[in-house]
Amino acid sequence: MTTRRFLQLDVFAPRPGTGNPLAVVLDADGLDDAAMQAIARWTRLPETTFVFAPTAPGSSYRIRMFAPQKEVPFAGHPSVGSAHAVLECGLAVPVDGLLVQDGIAGQLPLRVDETDGVRRIAIRTPRASVAEVVDANDPRLRPAIAGWTLGALPPVLMDGGRRWWLVELADEATLRALVPDWDAIATLAETTGAMGVFSYARSGGQSHDLAVRAFVGNGRRFEDAASGAANAVLAAWLDERDALPGGDRRYTASQGREVGHDALLELRIDERGDVWSGGQVQTVIRGTIDW
Repeated sequence: MTTRRFLQLDVFAPRPGTGNPLAVVLDADGLDDAAMQAIARWTRLPETTFVFAPTAPGSSYRIRMFAPQKEVPFAGHPSVGSAHAVLECGLAVPVDGLLVQDGIAGQLPLRVDETDGVRRIAIRTPRASVAEVVDANDPRLRPAIAGWTLGALPPVLMDGGRRWWLVELADEATLRALVPDWDAIATLAETTGAMGVFSYARSGGQSHDLAVRAFVGNGRRFEDAASGAANAVLAAWLDERDALPGGDRRYTASQGREVGHDALLELRIDERGDVWSGGQVQTVIRGTIDW
């Protein structure tokens, strides 16, 4: 067995216990696919990432991501959290404020900003595109959103590596009161190759601009505490429709209150139309594992 540095983090978290948990195994060289999958099952967290020395020119480090069931090509909160771990452990330093992560999704830059001792990290997410805009009465979608009071924008199926149905609700109170029909959401996800339904509503007079909820029906059925990738797909849709909240093409989304969290995700669309998804990360556990 080899001793490897290990961190457990809370991602998109202004304070511990509010974000999405992540395990990061550093010094991962020598681990094969079976070992990484076994560690991901053992941590029992939404994702576990493994950090390797860089091999591609221009990369700061190489990464692989595993859910308990399988490897994941890309996800936002593991990317942001892994960059935090790399910085905490001195494995890389930003160049002109950027780290470059190399993984299945290719080389992706992460912007690191430290102001008054608070570090914020944002990743430039893979480009998302509109797969299908539908009417709320679409027979595939209708059972999953039956009884929901919808907002102004039409439902849409977006593809950002993972596909999500995006559904706007009339207001934040309506969104937070939703009780999902898990059987209907699972059927929708499985028949359309989507993760599930990502619902959102505009917020008034709050510290956040949007409230969001992610109902995952593909495989396990659960509500995600904080999803950087899903929020990035939503940002791309809102930008497409000239419907971004906030100002200066930046806004903050609140996610996870309904499942005991209180994550804040910061979204920004740059001059090229790329979406950056990020926020703060908290270190919860620092240690080693022998594997």
